[in-house]
Amino acid sequence: MPDVPSNKPYLIRALHQCCTDFGFTPFIAVFVDTSVEVPMEFVKNDEIVLNLSLEACHQLQMENDWISFQARFGGIPRKIMVPVTHVLAIYARENGQGMSFPFDPKQARQLPSADSSDGTPEKPKTSRPALKIVK
Repeated sequence: MPDVPSNKPYLIRALHQCCTDFGFTPFIAVFVDTSVEVPMEFVKNDEIVLNLSLEACHQLQMENDWISFQARFGGIPRKIMVPVTHVLAIYARENGQGMSFPFDPKQARQLPSADSSDGTPEKPKTSRPALKIVK
């Protein structure tokens, strides 16, 4: 029997649509490692919570492998890229209802990087800010 693709991206899109239809604010909780492109200053305990409301994010794309959009953090526009595998939960801010997903950080760190030659997005490159002493 062939491998069945994950239903996780479909569930995320359905719950996002449900939240939007009822006027709720959809949030996602994300496990952060090197394959996730988010403002690192907002990451706590390798996790970040992102607002996916249509008012908060621009150019939202919820694909089977990646969720990407632009959002402002502290007034600064930032590009966000999250592998669907790293989404821990999606829920409505107003009532907390939603869905969480099983997650093993050890498996996530061993994911192959996306290859741009086959049409999939490149693996985002993130680095922590560093200071350099110049004399």
